[in-house]
Amino acid sequence: MRCVQDLGVHESSRNRGFRYLINVVCRCAPGLAFPGSGHPCRKDVAMRAVVLTSPGSPLDQIEVADPVAPPGGSVIDVLACGICHSDLHAAAGDYPTTLPVILGHEVAGLHPTLGPVLVYACWGCRKPDCWACSSGQEMICPNATEAGLFKDGGYAERMAIPDDGYLVPLGDLDPAQAAPLACGGLTAYRAVDHTLPFLSSAQKPRALVLGAGGLGQYGLQFIKLRSDAEVVVVDASPDKRRIALELGADHAVAPGEAEGLFTAVVDFVGADATLEAAAAHVARQGIAVVVGLYGGSIPFGFGRVPHEARFMSSIWGTRDQLGELVTLAQQHTLHSTIEVIGLADAQHAHERLHAGDVSGRFVIVPGNTA
Repeated sequence: MRCVQDLGVHESSRNRGFRYLINVVCRCAPGLAFPGSGHPCRKDVAMRAVVLTSPGSPLDQIEVADPVAPPGGSVIDVLACGICHSDLHAAAGDYPTTLPVILGHEVAGLHPTLGPVLVYACWGCRKPDCWACSSGQEMICPNATEAGLFKDGGYAERMAIPDDGYLVPLGDLDPAQAAPLACGGLTAYRAVDHTLPFLSSAQKPRALVLGAGGLGQYGLQFIKLRSDAEVVVVDASPDKRRIALELGADHAVAPGEAEGLFTAVVDFVGADATLEAAAAHVARQGIAVVVGLYGGSIPFGFGRVPHEARFMSSIWGTRDQLGELVTLAQQHTLHSTIEVIGLADAQHAHERLHAGDVSGRFVIVPGNTA
């Protein structure tokens, strides 16, 4: 049996895999000691979770002790947890992460009194002198602790929440469909929000969406719901272009086939090629917003981009915006392509997502064993 162990041993971080074995997981029968530790394994193993033990290591499904509700917080049963591209970056060691950690920040759960909820998973420091937290923008708090990076997340049967204020009631929304709204949907919502003043003031607003994966599919729907803009979607995948048209895009074209200038461009890829496309197609005094994580860049300077065009990055969203998004989803049918998997399939899903072998979003449902 695999069980959780908390030995209070402080090892050098130079060998995190070994520290994980000593501090957290021992693979033995209840009552037996971990070799060399002198400490027996705990018997209060209560839930399954998928744990990242070291950067680049395969995700490990183990049994761990139930999380404990922090003061002022609670523990929820995880109903569904989306898999995000940033989970791939965390697993690869591209982001600073407290290891070992349970990944997952797109979480829908069941609260003992609130019922089905969506989790806002970027937890700021909430100090009175923090300008980000005091303005409701915890996602840019320099000391934020994000679920799935610095605190255990939703690749598990249960999850601890530091404050019930981070929970948004779902009503009758399907948890598996709603889970990706917590990051993928919210990120697209905020990115589109930046473009609305530009689209609303243009005589013939046009919006260009680069990338028709999970975020791009949300983004084009938000633009159609919240503006009168013509929406053109660019993606290399014929299947994703077909989905984009089904979701309401006016046109869906392959890379290099977009024509004309656009009031707003939203880049859900962030590669060199898509940023170059954004610079080529954004109108003067238009806006280009990038949220994709591919790490591309373009030359920037006077004469290198259209005059008075605005280029900006956008990250996640606020708690208030998540509440707005859930309300929008309750009032309008938001279509998303999801593939439901179980906890045991998390590693394979990461591999497929890395290879681009998914049309929308993977969603882990802990109770799914098919």
